[in-house]
Amino acid sequence: MKKNVLKLIGIGCLALSLQNCGDDFLNTEPSQFVTEDQLADAAELNPDLIAGSIDGIYTVMFTSGSGNTGGHDDFGQKAYDVFSDMLCSDMALSGSVYGWYRSSITEMQGTVDFTFTDNFQTWSYYYRQILNANLAMGNLGGENADPQNPEVRALLGQTLASRAHSYFMLTQLFADDYNPSQPILPIYREPTGTPAPKSTTAEVFELIESDLNRAIELLDGFNRTSKAQIDQPVAKGILAYAIAAQRTRWNEVAALASQARTESGTVLMPDNNTSFGILGGFNDVNNPSWMWGVDINENSGVGLVSWWGQIDYFSYSYAAVGDTKSMDQGLYESMRSDDVRRQQFFDTPGGNYLQPLFKQYDADRVPFGTSTQVKADYVYMRHAEMILLQAEAEAKQGMDVQARQTLKLLIDNRIDDTTYVNTLSGQALIDEIYKQTRLELWGEGKSYFAMKRNQATITRGANHLSFVGATIPHNDNRLTFEIPQREIQDNPFIDDQN
Repeated sequence: MKKNVLKLIGIGCLALSLQNCGDDFLNTEPSQFVTEDQLADAAELNPDLIAGSIDGIYTVMFTSGSGNTGGHDDFGQKAYDVFSDMLCSDMALSGSVYGWYRSSITEMQGTVDFTFTDNFQTWSYYYRQILNANLAMGNLGGENADPQNPEVRALLGQTLASRAHSYFMLTQLFADDYNPSQPILPIYREPTGTPAPKSTTAEVFELIESDLNRAIELLDGFNRTSKAQIDQPVAKGILAYAIAAQRTRWNEVAALASQARTESGTVLMPDNNTSFGILGGFNDVNNPSWMWGVDINENSGVGLVSWWGQIDYFSYSYAAVGDTKSMDQGLYESMRSDDVRRQQFFDTPGGNYLQPLFKQYDADRVPFGTSTQVKADYVYMRHAEMILLQAEAEAKQGMDVQARQTLKLLIDNRIDDTTYVNTLSGQALIDEIYKQTRLELWGEGKSYFAMKRNQATITRGANHLSFVGATIPHNDNRLTFEIPQREIQDNPFIDDQN
């Protein structure tokens, strides 16, 4: 990666503990006197020496400014969940007072202009995480190490899965479509300051799959102490998404999605307003349906520059004072009248029309509360999405009977009368699974992947502020980011043709 960006994103800042470091910290070895092998030997004897670096990777996922900007849309992984939900139009910006997301994302100016900050922020965040994973792997003996200590094996597995997750996100956000021969991204497998040329889509996905398959092997038997950590079921879920994005090998996708949810020990969220139900706020990592998430508490340092601040009406931040994020009106109206998920959204026309007032909210539910400290948790993966991905993969193999059965595992708990599904087959069944994916996972950053997998054309509903009624194909260049200006300036292998 280019030297200047490595300075900016902080090579070694993870090293760790996310503290500021100087621009001159460009050493690819932690010390000129300590070799990679010596660090690996030390880690075998005392895994705690290295565990903090992997914890740092997870901390970056909810840290504001981790995309190296001062923007109030820069707050870790959930920032890109918002970007992607808006780009696929399932999340409408229905009111705008302060301007966040409006021109760059919802009016799609930034996604065609490499000088816009959102391009740099997105690129910088995921390459920062890749760098952090590469640094941690170096301390564990490298990506090809074969540690014997079970704790060290689990640490290496987590770093490989984290790197793969970041590369997967980059393939989705920076490429218009899946084209195996198209050069799309530089690959960095070591914490080097040397710029690299773009590798092809096929080469990037080969690395993603290799990392995840190795991670799944290394994570065998790992019992995590926190849902923030990637365990074997989560790694299988990420791999299922990565293979599905290639629109092939649907049998593997179905098997991985099934294994991910069943082996995770999670269950489906009930259709009620209890604290763990689908009307219960999506705010507690202890929810038995969450496969991957993080406990946000008073010590986490998460303030109102956060996902909750941008989305939740009951947090004293943007969503509460006019920057309204809502479900696309057309998508909402596609829901059956007997679908309990209609109750997740405020359905009276007006300033809060179709905001997720009853889906995602702070447990205290105090409008215009004065607390500047976020305590509600973040979800990254849950049981329901694996059901939906499995059903989609089965339908795309022509296994209509099995796909209907799998889909009903979810919708029998959401819709009163699901007999209509019995008549669906072929493309009609695939379309229904796609719609159910959008309805179930609104605001969770997964609809964008589904749009690309299904090669869908989206139509914006009436409650957007721009492009109302516009139809936009999944591979429209406006739906993906541009390689940022800084990368083009500093990496001689990348030109402005992207």
